[in-house]
Amino acid sequence: MAEFKGTRRTKILWYGHLSLLLALGLMPMVRANELLEHESILLPERPAADADLQRLRIGDRLLGEGDTSAAKDYYQQAKPPFASAIDVEILEPISDSAALSPAGSVYWRNAQQGIEQDLAKKTLISLDLLMAESPNFIPGRIAQLQQLQAADDIDTANESLAQALDNYGQSTELMTFGIEFYQTTEQWLEASLAARQFAILNPDHPQQAEFTAIADESWENYQSDLRAELRGNTFANILTGAIGFALTGNLLGPITAIESTALLLQGEEAVGNRISKNILEVAPMVEDEEVLAYIQTIGDRLTTFVGQDRFNYEYHIILDEQLNAFALPGGKIFLYAGAILEARSEAELAGLLSHEIAHAALSHGFQLVTQGNLTANIASNIPFGRIATSLVVSKHSRNMERQADALGTRVLAASPYAADGLYNLTVTLKEQDSPSPPVWFSSHPGIEERIENIENQIVQRNYDRYTFEGVTRHQEIQEIIRELVQAEQKREEAEAEERDK
Repeated sequence: MAEFKGTRRTKILWYGHLSLLLALGLMPMVRANELLEHESILLPERPAADADLQRLRIGDRLLGEGDTSAAKDYYQQAKPPFASAIDVEILEPISDSAALSPAGSVYWRNAQQGIEQDLAKKTLISLDLLMAESPNFIPGRIAQLQQLQAADDIDTANESLAQALDNYGQSTELMTFGIEFYQTTEQWLEASLAARQFAILNPDHPQQAEFTAIADESWENYQSDLRAELRGNTFANILTGAIGFALTGNLLGPITAIESTALLLQGEEAVGNRISKNILEVAPMVEDEEVLAYIQTIGDRLTTFVGQDRFNYEYHIILDEQLNAFALPGGKIFLYAGAILEARSEAELAGLLSHEIAHAALSHGFQLVTQGNLTANIASNIPFGRIATSLVVSKHSRNMERQADALGTRVLAASPYAADGLYNLTVTLKEQDSPSPPVWFSSHPGIEERIENIENQIVQRNYDRYTFEGVTRHQEIQEIIRELVQAEQKREEAEAEERDK
């Protein structure tokens, strides 16, 4: 019988309001020629819940037998072509002033005159107008940032740079200036994160190694500043939100400002380990070895393409029916049992995992910790009489989601799985038409927009939708999960009855 943890009388159930509305991404890679070692795909077809699942199962079997052409036919029957591709206007970064609109050209000429005449006010007004007219004109953005820096208006410059990197971070010119700006203003963490994210998202860039080196150097400077704070006993309010809440006694346990700074010095894995340890102690966790090995195998296939040596990636399954997942700093990935139950195939689950792995690889969780945007709170009077602690990671910026989408898609496209796994899972979520969407929805693009973006990206990048799905093995794992969930529900009901006596 499979086992689970979390049997204390007053158990805290975890609800991570992290929606699965995540997009497939931007840059394809060559698909790995890996033969999946699931013996079950060679078994005769078993009755499926619907005709499409049966076709996918047959496709998996034929693929396992080496009949790629016949397998593709079955996959295509189960997943017909997209009805149409939606045209989305995307402003690409430009550096040539000749590409500016007539109004933009006037604003740029006035700005250059203001710079020559050393008229700061005139220059900034012209540059602000230029950015409103042509926000993708990189020389104009850089000139604006330089003027703001000269005026010592670092806060406004930070806002402008963050907005520019959100939309045009693929520009080497902008990224190079942005990193230099962060370094000049001694914002070492921001410089390190920006450089590392660019290097990871652009593995074939000729300056990839240079950006990686900058990331490492800036990280050392960031840690040096933290060590100086420790030595001088000058402690800023570094950690708020989830970590700040944890310092008072729940997620991480009560620790001092000195201890929190020391924890940051140890890096992402130390922060992730601290939070993960406490979640594992109070949340009901799946411990069935077969299920855990299944998830670990999927994760290992995916992390091959993001650098397994950077983090010790771990995968945990919270025994709860919700369709959710989240990534902690340092590669600690938590899935909910409901995600396994709702995903129709291994490929769909891999799509979800690839997005969360991307968040971890890009250090988004650690960035949220340092910004105080990883939040936790206690909620009571939850339906069914439960007392719940909600771990809410609801502050991923649009740029973070865009980056995770891009990297996650490249990872999925490089893996042996069908590239539309996350798309199909997102459609499933939409069809549920939940009247009470998770909090996560409020700060991210709507589900319709997400689905449209995924469809466009798959079509534009020619991702392979018609390859391994992993239906049979996934259904075997689902049966184990159902038994665990049912057993947990019965246990909770028995506890409730005992308390009511």
